[in-house]
Amino acid sequence: MRARATAHADFVVGEIDPRLYGSFIEHLGRAVYSGIYEPGHETADENGFRGDVLDLVRELDVPVVRYPGGNFVSAYNWEDGIGPKEGRPVRLDLAWHTSESNEVGIHEFADWAEAAGTEMMLAVNLGSRGLDEARAFVEYVNHPGGTYWSDLRRENGREAPWGVKMWCLGNEMDGPWQIGQKTADEYGRIAFETAKALRAYDKSLELVVCGSSTPNMATYPEWEATVLDYTYDSVDFISLHMYFENHAGDLPEYLSLPAKLDDYIATVAGILKMTKAKKRSKRDVYISFDEWNVWYHSREQDRATLEGNEGWPFAPPLLEDIYDFADVLQVGAILNTFIRRSDVVKVGCLAQLVNVIAPIMTVKGGTAWRQTTFWPYYFASRYGRGTALNLAVDCPGYDSQTASDVPYLDLSAVVGEDGVLTVFCVNRHESEAVSLAMSLEGLSQSKVVMDKVIAGHELDATNGPDGGPVAPVDGNGAAVNDGRLTAELPPLSYRMIRLG
Repeated sequence: MRARATAHADFVVGEIDPRLYGSFIEHLGRAVYSGIYEPGHETADENGFRGDVLDLVRELDVPVVRYPGGNFVSAYNWEDGIGPKEGRPVRLDLAWHTSESNEVGIHEFADWAEAAGTEMMLAVNLGSRGLDEARAFVEYVNHPGGTYWSDLRRENGREAPWGVKMWCLGNEMDGPWQIGQKTADEYGRIAFETAKALRAYDKSLELVVCGSSTPNMATYPEWEATVLDYTYDSVDFISLHMYFENHAGDLPEYLSLPAKLDDYIATVAGILKMTKAKKRSKRDVYISFDEWNVWYHSREQDRATLEGNEGWPFAPPLLEDIYDFADVLQVGAILNTFIRRSDVVKVGCLAQLVNVIAPIMTVKGGTAWRQTTFWPYYFASRYGRGTALNLAVDCPGYDSQTASDVPYLDLSAVVGEDGVLTVFCVNRHESEAVSLAMSLEGLSQSKVVMDKVIAGHELDATNGPDGGPVAPVDGNGAAVNDGRLTAELPPLSYRMIRLG
């Protein structure tokens, strides 16, 4: 199968915000306890954070991490996680039917984020709580001193403020599963008033308002239109969430789901433009896609765990999907979609980072290891920063229930600040290789400087604590001649080619 593409130096999507490759840590399952935090582990530092996990997070170069939820935040009292640990209350977490010790709170998470080399993206509770608690949290985290909350932070051991810029105004407030679910009008009002209060403190804060939890919600896309009508001139981002499933085992259908993602982004981008025009506004509001991932492998296991537990267990294994080779192709195509839409999608959070539907897994008391999906996330985060190019692609496609004419070749390209052109390729075809010929117009890159491929595995191949087969190897045969990149992309493959 042949595919043609053209990359032109002057035809760009826009600059990619590095935060497109962010992630997420929620107080859910083993994400925190025996995930990032396990005092007594042989690699733990003086604060109890696992050094082996920190090494893998630094390897991914995660620019921002959303915290503390997620569904968890909608009934969370942030004050429970400050002060001496022995005095912190144990609470019931209604979102996941577990107990929360509050041994890790804002101070501990901030220490972890600093050690991991990442920024914090904090969420406030607009479910069971509201404006007063939000402004108190911001004051505690960001104010230098001389006030009740800032001085309390200093008493608790943190003299300088953390200066967190990005704040989420609640989480999935359209969801009937959410503590404190609201209608679009109810949420729009409280989000607007909370944004107004936070901006009265600091106009430079970056605020994220809740969009639809999924494009399957009955209220989508009216929810976005209503909420933005209240908040457009007060916020910087609207959040979108989407998870990807393959319960039927239909690979072509599964791999066509990024087309639904693309339509979701395009629809909300249109609502943003409409609202800007309606408001006669000079500001732009962007998309924060702050929850996304493959999530379906562990659903039955999770149901059994929660239904069969006695009482409210502490940090049970939940949402521990073990990803396979097919998921590598899916995550690669999702990331390509975000790159192609990086003019409007500025922030992304892979949900989640450790143990809970995560690229990094841990054995309690044992090793930390890379899931199959670690690799496309790693390559995009490391090499997908810079200017996204608007490619012209001509490739055969197929029809699915989700979309028509889904191209077998999924492609994105980024020119980095170092001048290197990185091309990310996913071949969706189950039996045919794709012969790619990409014209490089106005681009001087003429040499392959890196070529990595993941291909040739059984669809259900997985990795584990002792390693595994699904990992990148060096590609071969890619070349640049007369201003044209040529490469043979194996059936069902993920490939990254870098030109310098």
